[in-house]
Amino acid sequence: MKRSPYFFMRLQAEKRLQTYSFTSLGLLAASVLFALYALRPPVDNTPLVAVLTNAKPVTDEVAALAEPNSAGVEFVAETAVTTSQIVTTSNDPLFLSDADALRQAALTLPEEYDRFTPKVELNDNTELGTISFSTKINDDYQAIDPTNIFAVGSYTVYATFSYDGMADGMSWAWVWRHDGEVVDGGNEHWAYGEDGPGYIYLNPDDGFRAGEYTLEVWVNGEMLTRSNMRMTGAALSSGN
Repeated sequence: MKRSPYFFMRLQAEKRLQTYSFTSLGLLAASVLFALYALRPPVDNTPLVAVLTNAKPVTDEVAALAEPNSAGVEFVAETAVTTSQIVTTSNDPLFLSDADALRQAALTLPEEYDRFTPKVELNDNTELGTISFSTKINDDYQAIDPTNIFAVGSYTVYATFSYDGMADGMSWAWVWRHDGEVVDGGNEHWAYGEDGPGYIYLNPDDGFRAGEYTLEVWVNGEMLTRSNMRMTGAALSSGN
């Protein structure tokens, strides 16, 4: 039986409609699944911890593991002297301390500069001022351009200081050290009055060598003032 051409066209249209329907259903199902996935409640990833009322105390080893790393600085105090140690990544530890207190506690007046017996006791207000170093002083015994850094060489260094509460007849001494070793000094009975400015000078025969020079001034066996200067750099001559 002969069929009309419209029959075949309608058949093709039905097949296309069927294909489109299946495709639409598939997309709709995918959309529903995606919507369900998107709208599901968020998952709580917070770790749950149970509080145990009868738990044993944490051991020191476990507590140490739980603590964050401390800073790279640790202070170590000693009972005899106050010393602080800085722990660094270097293999050589650095030590911080009150250097003046430590040295003063260890220093004693050398016997060769302790030859005079005091005729007068120290007063309650006996005091020596801070020492200033310079290569020149004025008529009032004041340092000109004081400094603690000098060049090695042959010249004179003046050490000026003030004094109060002194009395004639006290025994006083001055001691110069180079890198801790005594190199010069003197000792006599005081004969310069109660107060005023004064100075001590040093001009080594072989010149100043590189290193640290320290001046101590003692009165009646007690060190009342102390200061240091450092020699470094190029040499200076006495004419400079």
